[in-house]
Amino acid sequence: MSAMNEYIVDVTQNNAQQVLIEASYQRPVLVDFWAEWCAPCRTLMPLLEKLAREYDGALLLARVDCDSEQALAAQFGVQSLPTVILMKEGQPVDGFTGAQPEGTIRQFLEPHLPGPGDAELAEAEALLAQGKPSEALPLLRQAHVASGERADITVALARVYLEMNRCEEAETLLDSVRLADQDGRYREARAQLDLKRQAARAPEIEALEAARQERPDDLDVAYQLALQYSQHQHHREAMELLVEILRQSRDHADGGARKTLLDIIAALGPGDPLAAEFQRRLFSLLY
Repeated sequence: MSAMNEYIVDVTQNNAQQVLIEASYQRPVLVDFWAEWCAPCRTLMPLLEKLAREYDGALLLARVDCDSEQALAAQFGVQSLPTVILMKEGQPVDGFTGAQPEGTIRQFLEPHLPGPGDAELAEAEALLAQGKPSEALPLLRQAHVASGERADITVALARVYLEMNRCEEAETLLDSVRLADQDGRYREARAQLDLKRQAARAPEIEALEAARQERPDDLDVAYQLALQYSQHQHHREAMELLVEILRQSRDHADGGARKTLLDIIAALGPGDPLAAEFQRRLFSLLY
C-alpha cells in the first residue's frame, strides 16, 4: 500500500482492492476523487486530510487522482469533481459532491464513525459474552462518563451490575434513562432486575432479617446478617450494616466486622464507586 501515513492513502489500480474494499471491513474508507486542475478539490482535500488525522485511525482517507486513474473514477460513476464516497464493508454507503465546509463534512461522517465510549462498550460486551462481568465493569464505567451517560451505555452498565447482583446500582442507572430511550434492552434489564429482586431473599437472609427485627440491638445477629448479605453479593446492604455495627462497636467480633467491610471493599476493586464511598465512610468513622 503506497501510503502517505496510516490515515491517508493514494489509490491506484494496484492497491484499489486492498484499500477500497478490504480495508473498509475494518473501518470506514472516505474516497476522495480529485484532480490537480480542480480548484474546489484543492480546497476540500486539506479539510479531509485534517479530519483523517483527527479521527486517529477510525477513518481512512483514500485519494484517487482522476487524471491518472480514469478507470477507477469511471467504475464509481464519478461525473464531477470533487466527488467523495464513503465505503463500509465493501460497499459505497454515502457520498457528496463539491467542496463542503468542515462542519458539513463532520455531520456527514458522524453517523458512520464510532462515538465516545463505543470502543469500550464493544470490548465490555465481548467480556460479558465470555462471562467476565467484573472485567467489563470498569470499561463500561469509563464509557458511561466518556459518552455523557448515553442511554444505551447506561443500560449496558446496569446489566453488568445485575450480572454481579448489585441491584441497587442497576436500579439507580435504569431510573436515570429517559422515557424516550427506554427500548427493548432497557425493558429486558428492568425485567431482569425484578427477577433478581424476587430471588434475592435466601432463606438464611429471611431468617436473620426476622431475628434482627425482633432484636434490633443484637450486634451478633446484625453481623451474621451482614455476612449473609456479602455471601449473596448484596454488597451495599452488607456494608451499610457493617458501618452501623462499627459505629456501636469498633472491634465487634474481635475485629471481624471491620475486616469483613475491608474485604468487601477490596473485592469490589480499585475505582469502584461503591468501594470508594465506603472507604470514605470507614475512614471518617475510625479517624
